[in-house]
Amino acid sequence: MIDLFTAPTPNGWKASVMLEETGLDYTVHAVDLMKGEQKTPDFLKLNPNGRIPVIVDREADDFAVFESGAILVYLAEKTGRFLPTDTRGRSQVMQWLMFQMGGLGPMMGQANVFFRYMPEKIEPAIQRYQGETARLFSVLDGHLADREFLAGDYSIADIANWCWARTAFWSGVDRAPYEHMNRWIDAIAARPAAQAGIKVPYDLAARMAAEKNGEKGADAFARQARSLVNTGKED
Repeated sequence: MIDLFTAPTPNGWKASVMLEETGLDYTVHAVDLMKGEQKTPDFLKLNPNGRIPVIVDREADDFAVFESGAILVYLAEKTGRFLPTDTRGRSQVMQWLMFQMGGLGPMMGQANVFFRYMPEKIEPAIQRYQGETARLFSVLDGHLADREFLAGDYSIADIANWCWARTAFWSGVDRAPYEHMNRWIDAIAARPAAQAGIKVPYDLAARMAAEKNGEKGADAFARQARSLVNTGKED
């Protein structure tokens, strides 16, 4: 049994999609980022960095794993799925996983901050991070022009990059020009495990759509998230 401590963010979805794909039994513990639950003493015992997601493997003496990329690798090695064991195949998957961890995620995250959350619109910063996100999309698009997935068969590299790339609208970046990347996004979105994973710990898209005509919705969510950015409490 796996305990998953998470929130509805791209990094959180990486863990839940992987758990759905592997079929491992897991229990969800929703972490309310707006209330700062990721900074409580109990949570910091699991992840000293105070970020989601975190898993605790109850079958391995309550072993805790933090950092979404490390969680993907741990679960892949635990189940023997979505990560090749041969040196070359493993390296290719790890390269594209690091592409997301070191590039796509951080750049889209900063685009989110400056485009959505900061009360003052700093245009050079917005242009910088949206431009870098678009560049990384073009890298994905070019790589996927002649292959179905990023590194051979479907892998943790696809899960990691997909959970971020699919949220391009939140970063204010148009993904329409990226034909091959969009084909890949749609293919993964059709997987039942991916559909289930992005509804953990709850269906954020449905909740925002239901609240669209009220005081809440996307704009209200951005205003709430702004407090996390300003206080350094984001996931």
